[in-house]
Amino acid sequence: MHFPEFVRTTTFRSAAVAAGAFAVFVLVLFGFIYSTTDRYLIARSDRVIASQLHVMSALPLDRKKDVIEYQLSEDPRGVQFAGLFGPDGSRIAGNLDGVPHGLKLDQSAQNATLQRTGPKGVETRVVRAIGQYLPGGEALVIGRYVDEAMEISKVVSQALALGLVPALVLCLALGALLSVRAERRIAEVNQRVQSIVAGNLRERLPRPAKNDPFSKLAAIVNGMLDEIETLIHAVAGIGNDIAHDLRTPLARVRLMLERGRTNAATLEQLQLVADKAIAGIDQSLAITTALLRLAEIENSRRSACFGKVALMELVREVGELYEPIAENKAITLHIDLAHAPMVNGDRDLLMEAIVNVVDNAVKFTPQGGRVEISLFRGNAESIVRVKDTGSGISETEREAVLARFYRSDKFRSAPGFGLGLNLVAAIVKLHGFRLTIYPGSGCVIEIASPDQNSKDEAGRGVTSASAWSLAKYTRLKSDARSGK
Repeated sequence: MHFPEFVRTTTFRSAAVAAGAFAVFVLVLFGFIYSTTDRYLIARSDRVIASQLHVMSALPLDRKKDVIEYQLSEDPRGVQFAGLFGPDGSRIAGNLDGVPHGLKLDQSAQNATLQRTGPKGVETRVVRAIGQYLPGGEALVIGRYVDEAMEISKVVSQALALGLVPALVLCLALGALLSVRAERRIAEVNQRVQSIVAGNLRERLPRPAKNDPFSKLAAIVNGMLDEIETLIHAVAGIGNDIAHDLRTPLARVRLMLERGRTNAATLEQLQLVADKAIAGIDQSLAITTALLRLAEIENSRRSACFGKVALMELVREVGELYEPIAENKAITLHIDLAHAPMVNGDRDLLMEAIVNVVDNAVKFTPQGGRVEISLFRGNAESIVRVKDTGSGISETEREAVLARFYRSDKFRSAPGFGLGLNLVAAIVKLHGFRLTIYPGSGCVIEIASPDQNSKDEAGRGVTSASAWSLAKYTRLKSDARSGK
């Protein structure tokens, strides 16, 4: 049998299961109400019958007849049964034809089948009855037909028919509506996904202005797509960046080698050409190494090496390292360490980030200028601030200087590859820190990390590998400045 598509969905099936569970609950609830009410009505009838029997048994015989006839005459619904029988079983008064068969005359309430003669003839009904023998040998039987229980049963049946069935239909209709709605949204999402698979990276999942789980999921997926688009564009652009920035040094190396082969007349001249070619190749290798390092950092491969880092000692080491360099350029280097926090991170990477920032400050500050390195606490953060008196970064270049290979027109002749601040931004992002560049006269750059309450002393001291890496990095910088 072929069912509509929405019937086979999980949403509709869940709604059907919920509706079935609701129906079972209602049936059990109504059954409990009915049984409890029925027991109460029977107990109440038993008390009434027992009271009537007790009163009548105390009356004289003639008075018993009058009372029985009076009660039966005042019973328009015909629910009263009574009979007074002689010692031989003959009826003296009442509407019962005889003593009910099987009824125990021991003053206990029982279910009994009674027969009575009325306007419609002989009637047989199952009622609640109590009987007892009187002192003169007579038998007195009082019964009552509990018709309220039958009426309650009818009411319960009507309530189930008029309430439960429409409720089940409404639940199933709601399940069908939700299923169809979900199918439409999934179809729209599938259409967008197919567009993304086809190469349209700007496509995004629909996100209605509602605070439902589907909208939250769409927001998360859209954020993931934004990041994927950024990474893909970065990967697509890195080839162009490498081709553009490596083409010039490689072309220069080729030209030097070609001229050397043609014009070199002595061994010394040929060696000089080879040295220049090696320097050009080293520059190309340095660019490639920097790009690979950026890729490693951006892919979070270094996060496994995180530990406690004493930020004050790290900043002090960088300051001591650049003191002689600043002195050679007649630059005043001031270091202010007013805070001693412990941060969680990779010590080598953090040192490389601070080295890059300080190196730029010293590089672009003219002779007689000033560079300040400070470490302080502010707004629940530990902040490393590097401030110089150079030409600074304009407002329009705040974002551009963080891009790969960006070189300001004012500093095209300065040594470097345009990867320093991009590397700093990648390290800061990996650690979850904050990088802020303040434009204006002179440059102010801040690297801020959340405060760490840990007193752990791990991370103090420089490992031999870190010291070697930093010394090598500084030597290359020094060689670049001296023109070697």
